[in-house]
Amino acid sequence: MARGSILEKNSGNGGYLLPVEKLTAAKTLDAVKDSGKILLVANAGSAYSITLPTTLEVGTQYKLIFEDSPNAAVTIAAGSAIMFGKIAEAEVDTSDDAPGSAGSTGVSNVIFGTTADEGDHIDIVCDGTKWYFNGMTAVDGAVTTS
Repeated sequence: MARGSILEKNSGNGGYLLPVEKLTAAKTLDAVKDSGKILLVANAGSAYSITLPTTLEVGTQYKLIFEDSPNAAVTIAAGSAIMFGKIAEAEVDTSDDAPGSAGSTGVSNVIFGTTADEGDHIDIVCDGTKWYFNGMTAVDGAVTTS
């Protein structure tokens, strides 16, 4: 589906509806074909990775929403430390709060563990050289970075 068809009322795509895809296994995202999609992350029986494109395109964006609590870790992988941002935690205490990058030091992976909850999400956007992310988790310590 072309990007323009998302906004074209006569495209047959239902007006302003965004494309949604369910993920149940490892996937390498495409900078053009997958950009703008809402990706529903589901259980797969084992850990898997969602790999961001190695060709960085300005404006590439994804929203990943966890459909339920994963039974194994799900890693969003950039391949190198070019991801910058934080994941806010709804449950606040004195540790593990807002995992993510620190200053000018990026991360390579954002990992949603088995305590992630239904509705936890991450938004990711590319400026052509780096990935920027933000999101929310319901459970303290459910998300880590590396």
